[in-house]
Amino acid sequence: MPDFEPKLIELADRVFAYIQPDGSWWINNTGFVVGERSVVSVDACSTQRRTRAYLARIASVTPAPVTTLINTHHHGDHTYGNCEFGAVTIIGHERCRTEVISTGLLGNVGVWEPVDWGELRLAPPTVTFSDRLQVWSDDTPLEVSYVGQPAHTTNDSTVWLPDSQVLFCGDLLFNAGTPFLLMGSVTGAVDVLSEVLAPIPARTIVPGHGEPCGPDLIDTTLGYLSFVLDIARQGLDAGLTPLAAAREADLGEYAGWLDPERIVGNLHRAYRDLASERPEVDLATALMDMIAYNGGRPLSCHA
Repeated sequence: MPDFEPKLIELADRVFAYIQPDGSWWINNTGFVVGERSVVSVDACSTQRRTRAYLARIASVTPAPVTTLINTHHHGDHTYGNCEFGAVTIIGHERCRTEVISTGLLGNVGVWEPVDWGELRLAPPTVTFSDRLQVWSDDTPLEVSYVGQPAHTTNDSTVWLPDSQVLFCGDLLFNAGTPFLLMGSVTGAVDVLSEVLAPIPARTIVPGHGEPCGPDLIDTTLGYLSFVLDIARQGLDAGLTPLAAAREADLGEYAGWLDPERIVGNLHRAYRDLASERPEVDLATALMDMIAYNGGRPLSCHA
């Protein structure tokens, strides 16, 4: 049986990553920086139980309270647990706040296997920014930056710690998991990874899902995005739907990555990226196509 026990890893002095295996749907990574009198957290978890377990691990390291919570983007696996932090300052891009509010708490909608979410309430960012801002943990700066264009979502931000050369990049990267661009842009993600992430001199990167890694994951992910765009071009030329193109595609080296059904959602988005005259992507249709690709079964979720 795989080991799904979360791991706490000290990446640098007072800088921690909280890694939740196996990193598939709704099972994300978080992290935190410990100061003398306060803690800064990067992201929350998807459920009440998981977020409370994360807060307990923080408390095992320091008696200092979490006073600041940074959301890397609006998706529920990174924001649903915001409410469990109490009276903290929640920081996010201005679109992150908008999307958290407009999306709400999805609950069990039939797309994924049922989840025990717990008693959650919506807690959007209370401090927003349009470009970048700097947060301090004692004398340690955390540089929070919007990536500038849609990629994983419309509101992705990075958290860079220059002193320790640690980068928290949210879901711009998945380690051993299939990237997911349905609510962002495939071509935008290529630009962001190449022009925003790659130049950052990171020693350690904490992806949104999967194990901490080095910068090599950027090139690996760019390879997958190029693969998606190639399939999309071929599918458009052949007049295939995104689902039909996905079914004809050989995933090859990417077949062993978690959640391979994301190829369908990624193709829905890539079709729109490459053919702007097409209607905006209908998220419900794309999600149902992912279920169809998965043999008509709800998508696997262990959250």
